[in-house]
Amino acid sequence: MVSSVFTPKVGKRAGIIGAVVGLAAAGIAAGVAAERTIVRRTKRGTIDPYADEKFGEQPYDESFMITAPDGTDLHVEVLDPVDGLEVEPDFPGAPGADLEAEPTIVFVHGFCLDMGTFYFQRKELVRRGDYRMVFYDQPGHGRSGKLESGDYHLEALAESLNAVIEATVPTGPIVLVGHSMGGMTIMALAERYPDLLRTRVSGVVLMATSGGKLEEARLSLPSLAARAGAPFLPVVTRTTRLTGSVIDRARLASSDLAWLLTRQFGFGGSAPSPALVTFVESMNSHTTADTVTRYLRTIYTHDRFPALDTLQDIPTLVIAGDKDQILPVTHSREIARHLPNAEFIEIPDSGHVVMLEHADEVNAALISFLEKL
Repeated sequence: MVSSVFTPKVGKRAGIIGAVVGLAAAGIAAGVAAERTIVRRTKRGTIDPYADEKFGEQPYDESFMITAPDGTDLHVEVLDPVDGLEVEPDFPGAPGADLEAEPTIVFVHGFCLDMGTFYFQRKELVRRGDYRMVFYDQPGHGRSGKLESGDYHLEALAESLNAVIEATVPTGPIVLVGHSMGGMTIMALAERYPDLLRTRVSGVVLMATSGGKLEEARLSLPSLAARAGAPFLPVVTRTTRLTGSVIDRARLASSDLAWLLTRQFGFGGSAPSPALVTFVESMNSHTTADTVTRYLRTIYTHDRFPALDTLQDIPTLVIAGDKDQILPVTHSREIARHLPNAEFIEIPDSGHVVMLEHADEVNAALISFLEKL
């Protein structure tokens, strides 16, 4: 329970703020019952194939922190192959010393999520045991640290990805897999380190992402909505005598709203798994309002279609859900237009978290792509 501390203040401004916030909190609390009812009915009315799935941390062989060039601590997990799969020695740009090396797959997650984004891909590839894999939480997400000051920039995210590669895959071929902002991070890496892409990257997978033109995209809408009430709570505790129970109910209302919005905007099917929605919303909810706002500028100014030229001779797979409301499928089609040699797969009845919502289809496409390299 959150305690409320009242500090008397003199002046009209404080009185107005207190009144407005008090009314807002009262309105939120009044809507709790309705929102909870909707969420409960939605969960009860859906057959859930993942009701017993233990979403959360997955096994790893190594787990450690590295420090990005901007000083941010990055949480990294590495899994080693069981059987091993050798890369064909004639893949484009293969360094002679690395011809027998197994490819390492580096996964880069998106905005307001964490490495759990690739839960089903990680589970299936671990089961197969063919590939070495690297997962990490982007700055300000998951278990990675946050910037002390300033905004986040995609250029810095590219440097973070490069730092992860240097620490975990100093030699040998790499396959880069990026979802949403993770795909943008890969494009920023291609812009800053084109030689790295051309000489060491044997394949790129871009899921539900964009090369630019984000003016009308709904990036982060569920996360922003989930956080809508959060900035008011510190004000409430400073300027009103609201009880802890009222604040708790307000937070509960925000949580229920976040769940409903995540279901509406993150998924494309009419009846997504409630457990899967909860899993995605939990990743969203662990991304602070401060992180959200400090990322928005760099995301909305993202324009890296020229960087796609670096990928022209690199095998590339583009995957998108046809009902993505956050980054519409037109963004992926535009990437495919710039990369005429890329394989483009559009998955029906899928939203932004396509690799979770339609894991079997995405896994089949990913494994087929890896086997072709």
